Amino acid sequence: MKFEMTEHGFETETEFGKLEISSNEEKGFRPYQLMVSSIAACTGGVMRKILDKKRMPAQSINIEVKEVIRSQDDASRLEKIHLHISVKADGLTDEKMPKILELTDKNCSMYQSVANCIDIRKTYELLS
Repeated sequence: MKFEMTEHGFETETEFGKLEISSNEEKGFRPYQLMVSSIAACTGGVMRKILDKKRMPAQSINIEVKEVIRSQDDASRLEKIHLHISVKADGLTDEKMPKILELTDKNCSMYQSVANCIDIRKTYELLS
């Protein structure tokens, strides 16, 4: 990837189109939004693969970012992210979900990259 400076931030061209990044959210995605999006999407993708491997295919996985807390002092770094995951999958129960979350965290590269410096809280609900 190659990033080029623009009037309002940076942009890169991807196979899916132009990605504009700016500290002004009216001009592009803010960097922290991309970080949170990466963690959420990686979590969902890994969870889907785990459910497939365990023969509990997901009909839907929806992830809502309930909370993002940024430091007031330390360059506005991300301190906490709360993801709420709504899942509908054949055979998935409340008893099985803690293990699914554990395996998801273990195998999500984005989570593993930041787990020691960002408090990532996950809650869930099973949909019928």
